[in-house]
Amino acid sequence: MTLLDAWIIVIYLIGVVLLGIFISKKAGKDLKNYFLSGNRVPWYWLSVSNASSMFDITGTMWVVYVMVVYGMKGILLQWQWPIFNQIFMMVYLAVWIRRSNVLTGAEWMGTRFSRRGGEFARLAVTLFAFISVIGFLTYAFQGIGKFAATFLPWDFSPDTYAILFMSVTAIYVVAGGMYSVVFTDVIQFVLLGAAGIALGVIAMHRIDAGEIARLVPQGWDTLRFGARLGIDWSESLPSAQQRIMTDGWEFFSIILMGLLFKGFLVSSAGPSPGYDMQRVLATRNPRESALMSGMVTVSLIPRWIMIAGISLMAVKFFIPEMLAMGADVDYEQILPFVIRRFLPAGLMGIILAGLLAGFMSTFDSTVNSGAAYLVNDIYKRYINPKASDKKLVLMSYGASLFLVLLGILFGLMAESINEAMMWIVSGLWGGYAAPNMLKWYWWRMNGFGFFWGMVSGMAAALCLPLLIPGLHPLVTFPIVFGLSLAGTIAGSLLTPKEPDEILCDFYRTVRPWGFWKPVKEKVQLETPGLKPSSFRRDMMSICIGIVWQLSLAAVPVYLVMKYWGPMLIWLVVALITTGLLKVVWYDKLEKKSSGT
Repeated sequence: MTLLDAWIIVIYLIGVVLLGIFISKKAGKDLKNYFLSGNRVPWYWLSVSNASSMFDITGTMWVVYVMVVYGMKGILLQWQWPIFNQIFMMVYLAVWIRRSNVLTGAEWMGTRFSRRGGEFARLAVTLFAFISVIGFLTYAFQGIGKFAATFLPWDFSPDTYAILFMSVTAIYVVAGGMYSVVFTDVIQFVLLGAAGIALGVIAMHRIDAGEIARLVPQGWDTLRFGARLGIDWSESLPSAQQRIMTDGWEFFSIILMGLLFKGFLVSSAGPSPGYDMQRVLATRNPRESALMSGMVTVSLIPRWIMIAGISLMAVKFFIPEMLAMGADVDYEQILPFVIRRFLPAGLMGIILAGLLAGFMSTFDSTVNSGAAYLVNDIYKRYINPKASDKKLVLMSYGASLFLVLLGILFGLMAESINEAMMWIVSGLWGGYAAPNMLKWYWWRMNGFGFFWGMVSGMAAALCLPLLIPGLHPLVTFPIVFGLSLAGTIAGSLLTPKEPDEILCDFYRTVRPWGFWKPVKEKVQLETPGLKPSSFRRDMMSICIGIVWQLSLAAVPVYLVMKYWGPMLIWLVVALITTGLLKVVWYDKLEKKSSGT
């Protein structure tokens, strides 16, 4: 790294910290300002902020590994998060959530369940939020440590660098709350977008399609697949073939069906109680919450350009070094290798600042959302209900610092990015999906069912890795989901149903589709003109939306690869699906601009 690169990074870090301190007065008025920016931030800023939070350095390192080894099929493997949860949010869930007018996902429980059962549900989702935030902070810790140790000139360990950057980010998160998060995220997104486009242009300049075709196995450069993956690295890069076998993704059709099944369950449950939920609740009204969620997919196009550029340069220039490493290849180091080797002075500093911005954006959003649960749903709810706004904001500072310290502690104990990520997407979300899915679509579910479903799911997610080490994520998920589903149904049926007034108020406000017939009939007697959400239209929009999202990833990747034929095909798909979404989704969005 040159002195110019170092100064660019230092100036960036100082700038975001000063911005957080500058904004702190506006954020410090009360909890609504601190955690939801007073519901005054435009939806497109929140969307860019949300996209910036997903543009994290740790996830980018993992996606680059997947793209190098699995090629274009790596785009489909993103479904394990699942990335199409944003489509479910865009189509209907963001609207349903925003109609509640609450501060956190835990507080939302009071709109669905009565006081007694709701208290148990609220405690369960707060506990889950706490565990998931620690999981994501552990995941971020691993990525930023490995990345910084590769570039920065001081002879510090990855753990030391991770502690340093988490501490710097904590300063502006604590000071400025959601205002600081959003405004710094927008600045960070500009850096990230510039970094992504620059890397894509460099890759296009240095590589042509013919070179890539000669270097990669057959089937690497297409989204088509059969019963098996159909990519064989055994001759050109044996370690990559070994990773495919270790990952367990060789039987690709079965894997993809499993990812779709899991993805639909998790996505239909709604967002986990983290930064995605907070962005929805921070919008000004339900219509803007849907637009915000939809814009996230478009905003991630620069990320796909960056990933394509890094992956292609790694395929051309890094394979000899990976062969020399033998079986001990650390694929999570591909991204640092490409940046270190191929970027000129000045541009390296901008791109490094952009990637550090990605880490900080994910980190700040996670900490802010986690602190909201600790303060609003624990301290204010049970410890000091009469606390002043000033006291609550001070407690928010303390809660943010507490989460940072726990994230550092668990980050020191984790072994790799992949380990942390797989536990989150398979075990933890398996325990979350069942109760959070049924709360939307089944009227008979109550607060006790939610509590026991969440508790049994979280217990299974925490214990399974200890009881059965090495269990594949796609096997872990259905086990955890099944135990959580059993706990949810049993807990609901063995306890009284929720009072009619609670169920009717919820149905009248949210208007969900699903198994609500007894409640729907009562509400329509009282409010004859009330129209429920359309299941058929929403499902049609989701199917179109998933193809639309896939096309918006495929087009920039094929563009960087200079595969003009496939790029044009997917561009046509993107245009067609955009037009269809306008008709079946956008034109049907409620025009009412109120918060309800």
